[in-house]
Amino acid sequence: WVAYKMSSEEFEKLREIYRSLYDELKLMPDRAQRSYGAEERKRLVRTFDERQGEAEEVLQGMEKELLAAPLSYRNTMNTKLRMYRRDLAKVQRDMKSSNSGLAKRTAEEGTRAGRQHKTSKGRSQRALLLQGTEARNNASQSIERSQRIANETEQIGTDIIEELGEQREQLDRTRGRLVNTGENLSRSRKILRSISRRLVTNKLLLAVIILMELAILGAVVYLKFFR
Repeated sequence: WVAYKMSSEEFEKLREIYRSLYDELKLMPDRAQRSYGAEERKRLVRTFDERQGEAEEVLQGMEKELLAAPLSYRNTMNTKLRMYRRDLAKVQRDMKSSNSGLAKRTAEEGTRAGRQHKTSKGRSQRALLLQGTEARNNASQSIERSQRIANETEQIGTDIIEELGEQREQLDRTRGRLVNTGENLSRSRKILRSISRRLVTNKLLLAVIILMELAILGAVVYLKFFR
């Protein structure tokens, strides 16, 4: 009886250890299902394997204690042990199912990401093509504007040259008129000097004539009255 009591106490201790491990294990499939990071999933799987191994060792210890227990108590202990193994197997299946779901979801996410990448790449290529077309159109428009400005500048330069030519001709004509005016002024001055000399000569002749007439008149008076 003392041996059974010791075996029963050891069995209960192992059962408590198992319950603690099982409570931790049964939460992991759900946590793995909700995890999205690859490193977090790897850590959960590694922890699950470690706890599962510990639970298997505990169950093996409980089997040893079962073999040492009296026959009258083995049925109850064996029932508990089978239930524990069934629960542990269910947790293992849930974890495998969760890993399969994660693998499928990861593959789907990879496929979706690939499609999105292709779509994004296609959009990027179309955007680059549109940008290239727009840049080429802008360059063509810029060249056309530059050509138009160059033509306008050339026309303005031609107009300025023509206007300068006309102004030069006007200056030449003005200079010619000024030369003619100077020549006319010179001739006018010569004419005025000639007229002045003639006026002086005429005055001198008139004075001589007057003197001669006075002399003749004096002679006539003298001869008439004093002789």
